[in-house]
Amino acid sequence: MSERLEDIAAAIVADGKGLLAADESSGTIKKRFDVIGVESTADNRRDYREMMFRSKEAMTKYISGVILYDETIRQNAADGTPLVDIIKAAGAIPGIKVDAGAKPLAGFPGDTITEGLDGLRERLADYYKLGARFAKWRAVIDIDTVRGVPSANSIASNTHTLARYAALCQEAGIVPIVEPEVLMDGAHSIDVCYDVSKATLVKLYDELYAARVVLEGSILKPNMVISGKKSGRTDSPEEIAEKTIKLFREVVPAAVPGIAFLSGGQEDEEATANLNAINAIGPHPWKLTFSYGRALQAAPQKAWSGKASNVAAGQAAFTHRAHMNHLAALGKWQPALEKAA
Repeated sequence: MSERLEDIAAAIVADGKGLLAADESSGTIKKRFDVIGVESTADNRRDYREMMFRSKEAMTKYISGVILYDETIRQNAADGTPLVDIIKAAGAIPGIKVDAGAKPLAGFPGDTITEGLDGLRERLADYYKLGARFAKWRAVIDIDTVRGVPSANSIASNTHTLARYAALCQEAGIVPIVEPEVLMDGAHSIDVCYDVSKATLVKLYDELYAARVVLEGSILKPNMVISGKKSGRTDSPEEIAEKTIKLFREVVPAAVPGIAFLSGGQEDEEATANLNAINAIGPHPWKLTFSYGRALQAAPQKAWSGKASNVAAGQAAFTHRAHMNHLAALGKWQPALEKAA
């Protein structure tokens, strides 16, 4: 049976379901484990992720797929079952992060370019055999208006690379998740975020068309339009929703089946409230859901804290966050539901 890219993409953005981004690099997960006082060993990383993948209610009802790191897609659970098989048994789709991270862009201080195209065709073939049916590549666009960041060259280089990655994925029978993240770390206003995000997405879709990427078999993973953390401003969910949807209606083709937001450093409830506000002003031509890492994992990480006796508590915390984001993806979340838990 041939698996159509369009069908896989549609399953990833099935009503009320979203992605668990569990593709933290070894360096990133070490930082998260340091916070909860857990040593970052291969076994601890496996135990932690296995706890989430075995959260039956969350995985079957609210999670459509899991983005994995190279180590994790090859790991077996404590009982010897491949982690990929546990994900599939829950009805979710295994995916893989394939980029090699952002490096400084030569000649453009403050800008980065994501590397990892070398050997990607062969790696994708390997990941397909391991069970991956979608992939993720993250381009990082920082904003620093004082330094003239991002440069036009940074946007052009990163979007061209995303398009080359996406074309290679589709050739391999893998749905590309295209992630041009405009960072929320700076001191910029929501309007500057809007302008930079628009410039990035306009260029991105130019490049995807030029590379003959089938949009119906792709997913966009963007930032929300939001003020920088150092701006001292807190935007209301309604303002974030209004500006984010205005932007997408201007530049994201309706052929794209779904948009799965990154949380980008937002707090758990903040990411949920903003996603809910975005869906509450629908209907939209695309499904709008979540592809959250920290916003799904911070609570279960803390509840688990590396102890086997805390697995049930960790799973309960994960299930709650997944349920809240499921409701937000349908525009049905309410703050009172958080207190009830």
